[in-house]
Amino acid sequence: MIFTSDNWAGAHPAISEALTRHATGFSAAYGTGDLDRQVEATFNQIFEREVAVFFVGTGTAANSIGLASVAKPGGVAFCHNQAHVIEDECGAPEFFSQLRLAPVDGPAGKMSPEALRAQIARYPAQFVHHGQPAAVTITQATEIGTVYSHDEIEAISAVAKEKNLPLHMDGARFANAMVALNSTPAKMTVDRGVDIVSFGGTKNGCWCAEALVFFDPEMARQVPFIRKRGAHLFSKSRFIAAQFAAYLENGLWLELAGHSNAMASRLREAIAASSKARLAWNGQTNEVFAILKATTAAAAQEKGARFYDWPVPKGMENGPAPDETLIRLVTSFATSETDIDRFADLLG
Repeated sequence: MIFTSDNWAGAHPAISEALTRHATGFSAAYGTGDLDRQVEATFNQIFEREVAVFFVGTGTAANSIGLASVAKPGGVAFCHNQAHVIEDECGAPEFFSQLRLAPVDGPAGKMSPEALRAQIARYPAQFVHHGQPAAVTITQATEIGTVYSHDEIEAISAVAKEKNLPLHMDGARFANAMVALNSTPAKMTVDRGVDIVSFGGTKNGCWCAEALVFFDPEMARQVPFIRKRGAHLFSKSRFIAAQFAAYLENGLWLELAGHSNAMASRLREAIAASSKARLAWNGQTNEVFAILKATTAAAAQEKGARFYDWPVPKGMENGPAPDETLIRLVTSFATSETDIDRFADLLG
């Protein structure tokens, strides 16, 4: 009953097999090999246009390098107040980009266009003392398991375009969000006005595979230097390419995300039916948030359940009572129905 994180799951067998298959022989280094080029062409296909793709090893690197590519002196990037880039990356995006991150409010883990516009207005571009707006970044799926709809992404993009700011999407759980929306890569991103995507594979069955995708290759002209300076130009990049080759082949990535989302739905149903727990809010992807008695949570952990305590979000209504706790449970491609049913039994 491991619901701590999808990062705890291993690699899908198809990913492991691809790594083994490409482990022998010789291949050009630093992203110039045949397999690298093949996977870059696959990204062109799934996004339905020519894109610039850069492989990196972590989502933190993808987000940091992406924001660094659009940095300005004294620049400010705008994100939701619970976004991963501001809460859980140890300041790496700010360190590598030298941008400040300005938090933006909004319900359900999503910034509102009105709050974004108001926050941008606090940094008039001509007032040197405050700094200047540089970028907007959204997390899809959000840090609390919700998803920006197509219309919501377009609304954020419209504000960004009003201010001539590039829009970045942190897609660590990109596939989970896309499957939840029944969308496509292009429809969820470039067709909605997104400029840059951090495309995650690690949380969805890969071993260590993330990509930074630019929809206008001209925007990415300096990225090779930023990636190298940021220590994420892998010499044997074919091993990231090998993972993506297997991940994207025959829709495996969608199958894995669909499974983890389905397991999360089953888990939500179990919690909703329980007499010992309640859903904190409704999510759409593979993260589930529940409120239960602290004693119940401790008892479940004693019997083998693993999950994280979660800080109560700003402005949360009907939050935990003093004797209750908010927890996060995350499903993955490796979660089974048996895992869910055993946890449901613990909750009565």
